[in-house]
Amino acid sequence: MPAASLPRPGGWDAAGRAELHALAAAVSARYAGASRFARGFVGGKLRHDPATLALLRLAARRPFGDVVDLGCGRGQLGLALLAAGLAERLTGLDLDRAKLEEARRAAAGLPARFAEADLAAPGVALPECDTLLMVDVLYQMPEPTQRPLLAAAASAARRRVLVRAFDPDRGWRSAAGLAMEVLGRAVRGDRNAIRPLPLAALAAPFEAAGFAVSVSPCWGNTPLPNVLLAAERPGE
Repeated sequence: MPAASLPRPGGWDAAGRAELHALAAAVSARYAGASRFARGFVGGKLRHDPATLALLRLAARRPFGDVVDLGCGRGQLGLALLAAGLAERLTGLDLDRAKLEEARRAAAGLPARFAEADLAAPGVALPECDTLLMVDVLYQMPEPTQRPLLAAAASAARRRVLVRAFDPDRGWRSAAGLAMEVLGRAVRGDRNAIRPLPLAALAAPFEAAGFAVSVSPCWGNTPLPNVLLAAERPGE
């Protein structure tokens, strides 16, 4: 995508849907060899997931530098940051080999690499980075594995960690989100239980490591209880 077609640095705060859709189209085109479902999923996530625009706006104010994306799936979010000039390098980690292969093909020519990793494994080691992303990852993991991963993230990130999390204390939103998750898992035959930690538990490892933590809604027009937890080192 030509740089001239993207908003200027800092411009994502005022960017409209046209700019977001142009970026989504440019990134989606990289998945031309993937399945029709994959292409539709990538485009839909970039255009309609509130996390995409929220992260673009944060990166426009403070570029993300060297990024590690945990549970990256097909890698579309990290590739969008690279295409927008808001990240320098990308490392994507996931357990799904098929999705990782789609991500590798889509990343041709970009400073990105993708590797298989079991984030729930005991003592999992994460690469050092400037910015670490965890988007919709934690609540899908068994509760005992979430806390060690949070501690590992706090140790790996030099500047910031950004977590799009399921807040279990948002009243009707939490009830609606839980019902949707249970239904979706029943349809997929997924027997894993959803175990979202309270936001205070998510923030604790970062605060202990010297990060300043803030939380903002990240649900857009959905009824979901999704929030964006931003942990940033003061002065960075």
